[in-house]
Amino acid sequence: MSSRPLFIAPSVLAADFSRLGDEVRAAEAAGADSIHIDIMDGCFVPNLTMGPGIVAAIRAVTRLPLDIHLMIVEPERHLDAFAKAGGDSLTVHIEASPHLHRTVQQIHELGKKPSVALNPHTPLDGLDVVLPELSMVLLMTVNPGFGGQTFINGVVPKIRALRAELDRRRLDTDLQVDGGITPDTARTAVEAGANVLVAGTCVFGQRDYRAAIAALRVR
Repeated sequence: MSSRPLFIAPSVLAADFSRLGDEVRAAEAAGADSIHIDIMDGCFVPNLTMGPGIVAAIRAVTRLPLDIHLMIVEPERHLDAFAKAGGDSLTVHIEASPHLHRTVQQIHELGKKPSVALNPHTPLDGLDVVLPELSMVLLMTVNPGFGGQTFINGVVPKIRALRAELDRRRLDTDLQVDGGITPDTARTAVEAGANVLVAGTCVFGQRDYRAAIAALRVR
């Protein structure tokens, strides 16, 4: 288990979009540490969601950090727009970023926190060069594109391996997991070394957001 503080990042993909501002405010009031925003382009993943305009609207209603997860091809073309919209952390997928080091440097130059995401099947090897440059690594625990999926237990050894490598290098890097997070899978992920949990339906799909977030805070 990581000794780092545990952070809960509710994903607005599961929120009620007819009252998005109220949903974000409610998550903040319930104790969320950040707001996770899934950007999907219908190409890198089969779903199509939102753009910088929605990010700007969310930025206007919360003081929480905005965690922008770019599930899009050529993410480097859109980093500036999401940074200007109010994103604090910009996550790009290793599978969609052939010039990953350059893209990470671009995020640094924008004054934002760089993060890299890996799909369940993607090995950790490609992180080797950029790992010291990252504020966070996101390990997908479902195949990206849709909410409400089941946690893939096969990713747990990869969580352990990444935490061990971060500790070996003495890097101050958050390890985030996203997909199928429930109180039970949250414990599994945290015990393996994760310290940032993205939770969609496990928060926004519940009646009591405060109780839902509290249930994810593994002790």
